[in-house]
Amino acid sequence: MLDQLTQLVRDVDGAWAAAIGGLDGLLIEGHSTANADLNLLIAEHAGLYRSASTAYSTTLNGGQTREMYLRGERLSVYLHPIKAEYFLLLAVDARSNLGQARLYGRDTARKLEAIL
Repeated sequence: MLDQLTQLVRDVDGAWAAAIGGLDGLLIEGHSTANADLNLLIAEHAGLYRSASTAYSTTLNGGQTREMYLRGERLSVYLHPIKAEYFLLLAVDARSNLGQARLYGRDTARKLEAIL
């Protein structure tokens, strides 16, 4: 799994971290080229992802959450589900390309789904 995460960071312009997290907020595996706390990134984003998924499926009748993207001033994160209990997190900087993050992120999530 670490090989796929490392390759994802290499392939996406502006990417600096990729990780697999559980919806319980625990880090399964991760790779970062920056001095970042991947445990904290996974824990915080797991809560956001759970809340968004509940809102979409229950409150808004929008079905299952397929992906989520959050953009801040210094941090942007793309999330993609892997099976029902895991998700892929890809952290990128301001010069990142969302289309590229989505394309490579989806492909990596599919590969990881076969492993998990």
